[in-house]
Amino acid sequence: MNSVDQSILDTLAEYDSATVQNAGILVRGYVHEDDDYTDPSIREYISPGEKPAVGYALTSTWAPLNEPAEINTNRLDYFDSIADANVPVIVVQQDVDKPARRGAIIGDGMAYQMRALGAVGALVDGNARDVPGIRQAGLPLWATGRVPGHGPFNMIDHGIPVTVASLKINPGDILVCDGDGATRVALDEAADVARMCAEVRAREGALHKFFSVPDFHLDQWEEWKSQG
Repeated sequence: MNSVDQSILDTLAEYDSATVQNAGILVRGYVHEDDDYTDPSIREYISPGEKPAVGYALTSTWAPLNEPAEINTNRLDYFDSIADANVPVIVVQQDVDKPARRGAIIGDGMAYQMRALGAVGALVDGNARDVPGIRQAGLPLWATGRVPGHGPFNMIDHGIPVTVASLKINPGDILVCDGDGATRVALDEAADVARMCAEVRAREGALHKFFSVPDFHLDQWEEWKSQG
């Protein structure tokens, strides 16, 4: 897996997903939202804590209800890829069954394995189950839903482009995941985005400070407007 210096991931982890998204705009301009961040259907079920979960996307597709016509890989190969990555990874799973988002595609047994093998989070377009067990396993979790069961349950493929909550994710993309959802950072932009986060934070800090003064009055509002 291609990677960047760990210090870049460490820097990104100091900022929330919204700040990282703003920094991305300053680096390369606006892009379509589906190439940038998840939509409102994603929910944070298990928080990573004070800092976001930051890692490289390891992608996979699943069919929880019906036996698929074709299975392109072995599930153990996917788990091996977590162990072999030797970097922090976000496991990314998309339900491609028909109907999609009806059965569960991640549970506590998988979470224990994934966490032990090196995953720092799970981002799921589909349902989770056993959420208390996933929490006990220590795996931060974002998913589009939650149900108690599944059917035959098969993994279809891994290491391919997927879509999670409208966000298009390629294997190896950097993901910054917190309570707002997930922001995608392309590998070749990661260093610049990480550096730009400090500028975003400084600009926001100046705004917050200006509008937090006691007895704010309209002359100060006019002063702010005059600054352009």
